[in-house]
Amino acid sequence: MAHRFEITKDVEVGATPEEVWEAIATGPGMDSWFMGQSEVEPREGGRARWSIGGYTEDSTVTTWDPPKRFVNTGSGGPDGSFHRFDYRIEDRGSGRTAIRYVHSGMLGEDWEAEYEGMSEGDPMYLHKLVEYLTYFSGRFAVGIDAQGPTVADREHAMSVFRRGLGLSADAAEGDQVRLTPEGLEPIEGVVDYESPSFLGVRSTDALYRFIYGFDGTVMVGHHLFADDADADGARRAWQTWLMRLFGASVGGVAPSD
Repeated sequence: MAHRFEITKDVEVGATPEEVWEAIATGPGMDSWFMGQSEVEPREGGRARWSIGGYTEDSTVTTWDPPKRFVNTGSGGPDGSFHRFDYRIEDRGSGRTAIRYVHSGMLGEDWEAEYEGMSEGDPMYLHKLVEYLTYFSGRFAVGIDAQGPTVADREHAMSVFRRGLGLSADAAEGDQVRLTPEGLEPIEGVVDYESPSFLGVRSTDALYRFIYGFDGTVMVGHHLFADDADADGARRAWQTWLMRLFGASVGGVAPSD
């Protein structure tokens, strides 16, 4: 049985409505802050496609009103589940724009865990949208998504992330940090987001996210803005780092192909 849900959030950002529209209603814009890779056909009734880790989901642009409102409605699953993303954009003047985000639809069998994950995850992604528009507006990123094993205990998994990054247990939002992940170059940045399941760091040329998924999977979701970013190389390096860190540290179960 499918279960109806709705998550509504309001944010304000120092960007024009046109800049916000480019970030939420185009593939390159979405790839610069949202997970996976996105394609959007720019018209009402157009096709949108979202892909991550070998999984692809098609949807339809059900409202196309630039730069005021964009609605993307997913195709329904066999259990009646689907997702709808509704962005309403309001010009506040003086270079500021308000965004009302409504994520609604129907959830399937594991709806409680999925809803709990979205209730924490959606605010993180909206924060990342604001970070993108604030610090990287006009630039596009390559997205890096990699999954590690599943880990039973969230608190322990997040502490392993910190240890593997060379972060102290008390590093908090706003702190300047130096990440030292084994096998990758050190990263100088600032902790820009922290919650029970997410740790975010912003550098001068990237947004980094370290994630404990609602199903226990540990993941990274990064956005690299450097002109010479090697997406495939970075993805392999972070995948190796995840498997080495969590396979050795917590006896995790690797994801199946």
